Amino acid sequence: MSRRTVLLSVTAAVAALGGAGAFALAYAGEQPPMLEESKARYTAPDGDRDGALVFTTEATASSGVKDVRVLAWPADSPFADKELTAKDMATAEPAVCEPSGEDTARCTYTVAVTAADAAESPRGLWHVAVLARAGDGSTTLNPKATRFNVG
Repeated sequence: MSRRTVLLSVTAAVAALGGAGAFALAYAGEQPPMLEESKARYTAPDGDRDGALVFTTEATASSGVKDVRVLAWPADSPFADKELTAKDMATAEPAVCEPSGEDTARCTYTVAVTAADAAESPRGLWHVAVLARAGDGSTTLNPKATRFNVG
């Protein structure tokens, strides 16, 4: 093989690999947000002191985390038969997100639980649904990101 043929072959291979790498990077940029480390802690009201529901999650999106919405729902609710949709989550409350890495945000949702709230709430297993939206508009919905018990 001539030196010129080898040089052209190497150049073509580098261009092909570079193109594949660029495609992989472009594809990676289009991935929906990822949710990890989702946890909920429920504390019942006690005497004259309110309780609370605290939910945390790590949201990662290469285009940045635009917002995270959270909805707690009882396991025996209608959502158990008809799974939640992004449309259902449109009116869910937002979590507060703080940057915790290059493309990651630590998001926290906290709501006070009064004695009256606790008395009206169904007992038993509850789920927390999470909708994360990235800067590029892509979304991830996890209708059962975590769970907790109301006793």
